[in-house]
Formats: sequence, structure tokens, C-alpha cells
Amino acid sequence: MTGENFAATGQLLGTVVAVQANFYRVHLDEQDGEMREIREMREQDPPHLPHPPLLLCTRRTRLKKIGQQVMVGDRVVVEEPDWAGGRGAIADVLPRQSELDRPAIANVNQILLVFAVADPPLEPYQLSRFLIKAESTGLDVLLCLNKSDLISQQEQQQVSDRLLDWGYKPIFISVKDGINTDQAARYLSNKITVIAGPSGVGKSSLINSLIDSAKLRVGEVSGKLARGRHTTRHIELFELPNGGMLADTPGFNQPDMDCIPEELIHYFPEARKRLAVASCRFSDCLHRDEPECAVRGDWERYEHYLEFLSDAIARQTQLHQQADPESTMKLKSKGKGQSQYEPKLESKKYRRISRKTQLQDLQELYRDEE
Repeated sequence: MTGENFAATGQLLGTVVAVQANFYRVHLDEQDGEMREIREMREQDPPHLPHPPLLLCTRRTRLKKIGQQVMVGDRVVVEEPDWAGGRGAIADVLPRQSELDRPAIANVNQILLVFAVADPPLEPYQLSRFLIKAESTGLDVLLCLNKSDLISQQEQQQVSDRLLDWGYKPIFISVKDGINTDQAARYLSNKITVIAGPSGVGKSSLINSLIDSAKLRVGEVSGKLARGRHTTRHIELFELPNGGMLADTPGFNQPDMDCIPEELIHYFPEARKRLAVASCRFSDCLHRDEPECAVRGDWERYEHYLEFLSDAIARQTQLHQQADPESTMKLKSKGKGQSQYEPKLESKKYRRISRKTQLQDLQELYRDEE
């Protein structure tokens, strides 16, 4: 059932903006029929209801029994609202348009990657890793480069030209000086956006500049490590003044390379451009040393691709070993009809040589001496 169908029935609809323990903070839609009555109550003197209304909700036992998880970003149906106490219960979860595992958030439209051009310095390898992770979600990717006031116009142009070759047109901003933050805000209007990037680049500062009510903690950059200190502790959606929501997520320094090796090349825009006009000889080409490869060649991030490919292959091998315990485990009887898997030991490294083998080795030694 769609959101419009729910709205037509007069039920309360809302968006989960935060999850803490077994409680869910739900931002209710203003256009629902019951919400019109609430607005009238809010206009009474004195006003006693928050604007916009937020309810702290629990999840119905029925949803728990069927294994229905409630995530930040979920569109939900709320029942039995207690307006005085600010409480309610989530009765149903609407179908999700998109879903991310890390961070765990639903119905996202785009990813806003925030990096700094200085303090800490821009690291191409780290930026590339974040871009690949963002591309693997299938969502639109918007790249903002903060602290642009710390570099010259000539340096900005050099960075811009380099990233254009990668397939991205960055927005240079300065939260401190208010440069181009309004331009970035226009891209966020009426969308649910996840903001991501390494610590210390100004993500929390950007959110605070766009949303006055956010008031997030802001960390400083470590002088010794040239890295930022992590300040975000949980996922939370903030309502933007011009519509849409922005999700602040716990920072992570190196996103996992959890994509399928064969799909990795498609997360590089410059490689996709090559494959659009040519094709490799082999359909399962990994673009390393295969003959007649359309991708392998002189492009800057090719070395990044090879490193990420190695990580993806290693992870896939590990997953296959975990899925097939016989490859690394042995089934050992524990008595009384019970058994369990235990790690296999390397015979040359751990196992004691049998007496039979020792006698055979001695006999061979005596023969050699004779």
C-alpha cells in the first residue's frame, strides 16, 4: 500500500528520524487529516504542541514477530498518539524505495560526500575509496570540498580539473566564510540526503550552517595525525528549511570494499566512459593483465582500481571460506552423540609426526648410510 492510500484512510504517517534502543523518533506529516486538527489546537492560546510534531514511538509486537525492522528514514504508520505525552506506536512500515546497510538508513535519494581541500589535506586515495563506496549504492553522488578559503583560486582550478577527469564536478565551499553553502543547499532541497566523509572535514559544521536547530558537536583536527576527531555517535535525520532531510552518520575513515570484484570497474565513471565505446575480449575480464582489455591503460585512478580489486577479491575469498566450513574446519566428535566444527590445523606446523613415519624416516636414513 502506498503512502497516498494510507493518507486517504486518515491514518497518521511520518518519517523515522532517529532510533535509540527500542524507541523511534517519528516526524509526522503535516498534511494528514488528523494533523489539521492538531494545527488548530496548536494555534490555541497558549500553544502547547511542538512544531513540527515529533512523537517518541515503540514498535508493535506484530512487527517484531514478523521480523520487520524499523530504520531511520522509514515511512511509517503511527497509531494511538498520546499528544500530551508525545508518545505513539508504529503499526506498519511502508515499502522502501532504497536501503543502505552502512549506514543503516532507508529511502535515501543521494549521498553528499564532504572532504576538505586542506586541514586535513585532500588525499586522492581516500577520496577515491569513499567515491567507490558511494557509487556502489546506486544513488546520486554530490561532492563538496570544504575549507576552500585555505587554498588559492589556481589551486582550486587544479583540483577541479583533476576531479573532472575522474568524472565529478565538485562544489567548493567554505562553511567558515559561508562560501557556496547556499549552492550546496539547493541540491539538497526536497530530498533525503546522507552526508558522509572522513572526520574533521566539517560535516557537522556544514549541517549546523544549513539547519539552525541541529546544534551538532564540532571536533577539531589533530595536529599530530592531521585527522579529525569523530563527533557523530548515531544516525539522525534533520529537516532542511526548504524541504528535504539531511542525515548525519557516524564517521568512518576507510569504507569497506564489499562489492563484487566483477562489478567494481563500473563504479569508476572514467572506466564506464571507456566501456561505453569499446568492450573487452572476455566477458569476465577483471582488467588486470587480460589481452584486448578496453579499460586497462593510462588513466589516473587505474592503480586505485587494482588495489581495490585486490581488497574485493580477498573479501570474496574470505566469505566463500566462511560459507563452506569444510574448507577450513573439521567435524570432530565430542562424545554422547555430539559433534562440532573445529579449525583445521596445518599438519606441517602443528601436528606431531606419527611413530610410523618416524620409523620410516629412520629406515631410509640407515639405507643411505649403508
